[in-house]
Amino acid sequence: MRATRPLSMQDGWREIGVTQQLRAELVGLLPRLRRFAYGLTGSLEDGDDLVQGACERALRRLDQFQPGTRFDSWMYRIVQNLWIDQRRARQVRPEAGMEPADLEALAVGDAERELDARLALTNVQRAVKALPDEQRAVLLLVCVEGLSYKAAAEVLEIPLGTVMSRLARARLAIGQALEGESIAAASQAKG
Repeated sequence: MRATRPLSMQDGWREIGVTQQLRAELVGLLPRLRRFAYGLTGSLEDGDDLVQGACERALRRLDQFQPGTRFDSWMYRIVQNLWIDQRRARQVRPEAGMEPADLEALAVGDAERELDARLALTNVQRAVKALPDEQRAVLLLVCVEGLSYKAAAEVLEIPLGTVMSRLARARLAIGQALEGESIAAASQAKG
């Protein structure tokens, strides 16, 4: 067993203070990380597992965080990398959630408005889930998490122009998917 000496202000107390500050910042960041992870995985359970794994990885590797950089960007990058690792390991992601036909069976009286909202949300979730991984990650960081294009580029370690083009393609694809859903719903209502 190695003998340890007490930490002095010069060789440790500052590091302990920074570590505690980062841990506190991590706790405050959890809701945003959960939302991002849910968007990536499409499942609350898988999203929570992803955030837990990312937090464990971050806490084990706090020494790798570069002071003076954005902690939230570092955490988003860990979530993104862990998600990519998990997808590569699995290669197939199970589909989660209810189908619109399942939700329609639940309609009762005033619940019709709520059902319409749920169906619309399901359609948006399906459209986001159908995006290529790269576009989905950019869309979630910019549109859901509110990161600037520059911050998203830093998190994903890609050029700013790539963020802009992926975001444009993602928005276009979602718009087309939702337009297709409305056309299908209108023709189904007529027929």
